[in-house]
Amino acid sequence: MTRSVGIAGCGVAGLALATLLRAQGWRVVIFDKLEKPAPIGSGLILQPVGLHVLDALGVGDGVRALGARIERLFGLSGTRVVLDVRYDALGARAPRGFAVHRGALFEVLYDRAVAAGVEIVSRREVVAACAGRFVFADGAESARFDLIVDALGMRSPLSTQPRLNLPYGALWASLDWVSGFDPAALEQRYQAARKMAGVLPIGRLSDGGGDKAAFFWSLRHDAREAWRGASIDAWKDEARALWPATAPLLDQIASHDDLVFAAYAHRTLASPLSRDVVHVGDSWHCTSPQLGQGANMALLDAYALALSFDRQGDLTTALAEYERLRLWHIRLYQSASWLFTPAYQSDSGAIAWLRDRLAAPVSRLWPAPQTLAALVAGQWGWPLGAMGDGRAGENTADS
Repeated sequence: MTRSVGIAGCGVAGLALATLLRAQGWRVVIFDKLEKPAPIGSGLILQPVGLHVLDALGVGDGVRALGARIERLFGLSGTRVVLDVRYDALGARAPRGFAVHRGALFEVLYDRAVAAGVEIVSRREVVAACAGRFVFADGAESARFDLIVDALGMRSPLSTQPRLNLPYGALWASLDWVSGFDPAALEQRYQAARKMAGVLPIGRLSDGGGDKAAFFWSLRHDAREAWRGASIDAWKDEARALWPATAPLLDQIASHDDLVFAAYAHRTLASPLSRDVVHVGDSWHCTSPQLGQGANMALLDAYALALSFDRQGDLTTALAEYERLRLWHIRLYQSASWLFTPAYQSDSGAIAWLRDRLAAPVSRLWPAPQTLAALVAGQWGWPLGAMGDGRAGENTADS
């Protein structure tokens, strides 16, 4: 008998899980509130662990072709190096990250899911779930499924809401790439921990256009109205003062509407299972973007859940296996994010002072370079090995 699964949310986690379960013979339906599902945001780094899942989906090479290979993460506070993480600290042939435009990643995953036979239903806003059915905003209900999955993200109505946003969010924009930046690095500039600008090469979209850059600017939540009320030129002057080389990027921003504000929060549910719903990605665990693990965690969740169903015949046993496979890795990275975030986004002058004077010398001492590279690569806690799949993404070179 064919099992059926309903998935709320047509994002990275939802699309990846849908394709993996469809390959196992499930009937899969994704519900999304938009008329045409689309990604929100600018760019992200796919770490080796996330790329391994994309390879399992059969889209890894396509994503790499659209993305930009990343060799290091580098940041300056004034003239002090306060961030310098290099993937080659794990070995010359260690896998690297690939930065991609969210639109490019979404398109590849969406096309793969459709080709696999996943049914995608648009204009269906999920607001609740009960007894194997989704309840929509208009009061209608879905058909009954053997399994329903929440992939709606941090603000999912099916999950527990974060109590508070983190004090700092970020403004994001996707811009045309310009010279003057390292095409193989995430670069950042800081003023204490109160101001941060970043530039990330994110490759290209599949429409034949040129290479893109993600530009981001740290901003407090309670400063959003003041920022929007002030002249965009005044803000651009502030950004140029922090990092003069960004001037050609800032010239591409004409108004406040060219930037999207992203909010962040720390929250992890005690279990990915609540009543009849299984949570994946940010609906289970969300955090600040300092470690760049959001999409990778979502992909690992989808992979672990699909592996659990493939190995366990009983749904209850499989869901318990899913929780076991992912919980340690998630808690480890949530703790690391909680620890690192104040050093790069906070109002603490003392923490920034310590960062500026300790980060560079300490990060050069063994085993810090290897430890930091493994952290960024998503390898702390050996997530693929815990799933019995350590063949790639943690210890082999890029293809």
